[in-house]
Amino acid sequence: MTIVRWDPFRDFGFATASSWMPPVDIYQNGDHELVLKAELPDMSREDIDINIDNFVLTVKGEKKFSNEVKEEQFHHVERRYGTFTRSFSLPQTVDTGKVAAEYKNGVLTVRLPLREEAKPRQIRVDIAA
Repeated sequence: MTIVRWDPFRDFGFATASSWMPPVDIYQNGDHELVLKAELPDMSREDIDINIDNFVLTVKGEKKFSNEVKEEQFHHVERRYGTFTRSFSLPQTVDTGKVAAEYKNGVLTVRLPLREEAKPRQIRVDIAA
């Protein structure tokens, strides 16, 4: 059995010194998609899991400690390791069936296309004489 230290701020999104959360940017790319970018350095694609359930996007993963250097050889360690989970509420306008993800150069990019009916459109108004 693993003993886990209780963290009263864990569910409020605050990271403690022993936890790791990758930084994430979310932005809208024009009128056709949302884009999520997460920094996940030194991870392989197999260590990253992306799931969408009921308009909630969840990114899970594990950043593993290097096997190249033994733990007793380190003088100083600042980088974080271990498992993480990040969840984001998606707007109802996202077409969850067309979501695509790419992992390149330590950055995960998730493209969340918007449904056609959610995209803004211009309506022409006829003027009656």
